[in-house]
Formats: sequence, structure tokens, C-alpha cells
Amino acid sequence: MKSKISTQMLTRMALLIALAIIAERLLSVRIAIGGVEGIRLGVGSLPIVFTGIFMGPLAGGMVGAIADLVGYFINPIGPYMPHFTITSALRGIIPGLVIFLASRGRREIGVFPLFLAVTAMFVLVNIIVLPYFHEVLFGLLRIVTIPAKIVESAICIPVYTVILFTLGRVMKKTFAFSHGKEALHLSGRLW
Repeated sequence: MKSKISTQMLTRMALLIALAIIAERLLSVRIAIGGVEGIRLGVGSLPIVFTGIFMGPLAGGMVGAIADLVGYFINPIGPYMPHFTITSALRGIIPGLVIFLASRGRREIGVFPLFLAVTAMFVLVNIIVLPYFHEVLFGLLRIVTIPAKIVESAICIPVYTVILFTLGRVMKKTFAFSHGKEALHLSGRLW
């Protein structure tokens, strides 16, 4: 059975792309290390993670990649490098896959699976992949960038978990009230 992306899903994804661009480009605090962004504090990737968790890993990856591409063309920060488009897509794919595997078909997503999904994303993308790309592209040693990314992750993981849990509860009540049924998409529904 093939699943289709509805107009409603495309509209939600477009809204989340716009939110990701605004949050990433305008509402993040950037701290440079060696002339390259070392720490970025903010909720720029929150719409991407939200999409991956509540709409599926495929939607999360698409929102992440499109948000990075459109954000670059609107407000470029240095030359375009596809490495960062890949990491932005991974920010939506990884949490979606973790929730899909952790939920085992249940509709309710608890705090622990959200924490696990956010932690997996921050560890794999921010602590492993990004320092590697910074070393390959800019010559920054991982020994310099990884401690900064660990500090950034330690701050952002609990904040993202609480915000996502709260948003999930609010969205569930809103969609259930407005549609007369539960309308949230769990990660597996898009596959």
C-alpha cells in the first residue's frame, strides 16, 4: 500500500520550512571557534526535528534539506556546501527513525522516546558529523570543536525535549478538537 503526501501535509511542511529558516537564520546565537561557527544556541532545528517526529523521517529529511537550501539562497552565510544540507536533512531523519522504532505502533509518544530521539540526533549530527565536516572543510581539529558541541548539546537536549513534548500534547488536542479525530501523523504513517 502506497502512502501519498496530502495537500494538508505539504502545507504543514511548507510552514515548518519557513519556521526553520526564520529560527535558524535570525533567532540563533552563533559563537565562532577558529573563524567558523563552533556553537549555535537556538531553536533553529526544532521545526525540522518536530517534522521528523510527528510527520515521519521522510518528511523530516525533506523539510531539513529544503530549509537549508532555501535559507542559503535567502541569507547565505559563507559559500554553499552540500555537507550542511545533508546534516540538516539528518536532523529530521534521525529523530523520526528513533520514534518510529521506539513507538512500535503506539500513537502516544512519551517523554523518554522524545528524549532518546533528540539525544540521538544531537549526538550523531552535532557531536559526530558536524565536527568531522568542520575538520574536512575548514581544517578545524575535532579536539577543538567536539567539546563545544557537547556543551551545546547538553543545553539543547532538555530544552528540545520539553518543547517537543509540550507541542505534541497541544497539537494532539488541537487536531482532535478541530477534526473530530486524531490527526497527528506518527513517524510510520508516511512510509
